[in-house]
Amino acid sequence: MGQTSSSGVKAHLETAQKTGILVLSNRKLAELPDLSSISKVVRTLDLSQNKLNVLPPTVCDLSNLKHLNLNSNKISNLPEETGSLTKLESLSLMSNLIVSLPASMSDLKHLKSVILSDNKITEFPLALCGLPQLDVVDLSGNHITVIPDGIDELQTVELNLNMNQISTISPSVAVCPRLKTLRLEENCLTLTSLPVELLVDSQVSLLCVDGNLFKMKEFEEVEGYAKYMERYTAVKKKMF
Repeated sequence: MGQTSSSGVKAHLETAQKTGILVLSNRKLAELPDLSSISKVVRTLDLSQNKLNVLPPTVCDLSNLKHLNLNSNKISNLPEETGSLTKLESLSLMSNLIVSLPASMSDLKHLKSVILSDNKITEFPLALCGLPQLDVVDLSGNHITVIPDGIDELQTVELNLNMNQISTISPSVAVCPRLKTLRLEENCLTLTSLPVELLVDSQVSLLCVDGNLFKMKEFEEVEGYAKYMERYTAVKKKMF
């Protein structure tokens, strides 16, 4: 186990056998211990705030894993085997060095939450499209420049793209069937970058666009704004 041998990891593994929860956060781990003894029982694995450069494919042998927290490491890529974690419901990789996601992510049909904020992603990960139970996707603080064609199959309810470099939005975003909240603050959008379809035809009832290349008063004058406000107001009324 190298650097992990003196960290009391064995006791944590024994506890995980009983609880299904393994927390090894903030332990300066540069590599993982052998997890084979808990591969069938662990449901929650917290490896946040360590020094991991890679996620070894052996993690993908955890056949009942539902929650995986890898926040604040130095991971640049996930193994293609990630798609074998078919029971995974939440994946958090905040503050890593992720550049892209493996195509096998499209096999994670139970995934509800994906947190990828503060990474190095340059292209929208279309592997997330088509996942039927997605509720939240957070891609804030990356280097994405385009919301591309093909996003129409994204099933998430909330999409956070704040603090990217987005200047182009495909009109197909308006087709996303469950998308209610779209956060686009602090990007590189002009008024002409906002598809009329997004305002008129989509399900989006909260569109956050502060901090782009236009003033909010100008946004209020674009075609379709009144239609968007009808949805916004209707949702607000239901809340109170």
